[in-house]
Amino acid sequence: MPRTFFKTIVTVSFAVLFTSSIALAQDDFPSQEIRIIVPWNPGGSTDIMARKILPSLEEQGVRAVVENMPGGGSAVGMAQVASAAPDGYTVGLGSSSILSLIAQGNVPFTYDSFTDIALFSEDPLVLLVSPNSEWDSLNAFMEYMKENPGSVTIGTPGTNNVNHAMAGLTGQAAGVEFRHIPYPGGSRVIAEIMGGQIDAGVLKPSETLPQIEADDLQAIGVYRQERIEALPETETFQEAGYDVFSSGELAQITYLTAPAGLDAEIRERLVEIFNTAILSEAFQEFAEENGFIAGGLSGEELQEYNAGLIDTLESAAQEIFTGD
Repeated sequence: MPRTFFKTIVTVSFAVLFTSSIALAQDDFPSQEIRIIVPWNPGGSTDIMARKILPSLEEQGVRAVVENMPGGGSAVGMAQVASAAPDGYTVGLGSSSILSLIAQGNVPFTYDSFTDIALFSEDPLVLLVSPNSEWDSLNAFMEYMKENPGSVTIGTPGTNNVNHAMAGLTGQAAGVEFRHIPYPGGSRVIAEIMGGQIDAGVLKPSETLPQIEADDLQAIGVYRQERIEALPETETFQEAGYDVFSSGELAQITYLTAPAGLDAEIRERLVEIFNTAILSEAFQEFAEENGFIAGGLSGEELQEYNAGLIDTLESAAQEIFTGD
């Protein structure tokens, strides 16, 4: 047998064997434990959300473990996701926080470092005031801003994030300056509104529903195109005639992502597994109880949606974050 012919047979056989082994691995996926990196401390809302889906994954025969890697506003944990092997066994929970850091170039990776899997949650932000304030509607608040430029104070948890961007867009919609007051967390913003130290705050329903229901806070505007089920009586900025999405849509989201280079079939399988968990009755009830919207986009649609959020956050970084 000629040597070249023998080499050709060996090469072809190896290629067939290699391709078959990959296909087999994809068919059997997942055959080992999936590591879900949560880039925040244990006990936080993202951590609780990640652990809430574990029973549904187990029902599907999928073994998974949550690993907390806090630091750098989620940059530490997301860097671990970006640098992991793209085999589907390491995924992470990204959020608007990391998209904002990417938009500002404040992390050692780009959005192309990831393959998005499924949207976990959308937490529509709301503008809140004290029920004891003089504003009983969004229009009343916006008119006051216009009549008192530079005097209104709006608090947010942190800075250079989606909450900060929404506060800035509120000022832009009113056409006036205001004073942005950042705090280390949402609980401080709530306390400052209730105590009358600031006029308003931009927060999530999931962290303010108990205070709203107890009449300690009043939600006067939703930063979304449509009203939300958790606050059906609260109008949107769009309804009131204020375009806060002039640079593009913004949202506070949490989503599952994996390293770049993930095989398309493994991505499809991850989408199927996690969408089943997210859309399960147990997780949907959990979402309703906590005032967020669970599920929606996945795969390439989610990738494109997040790319659009980054574009909007880049505009916010230039127009809002640098102006405070």
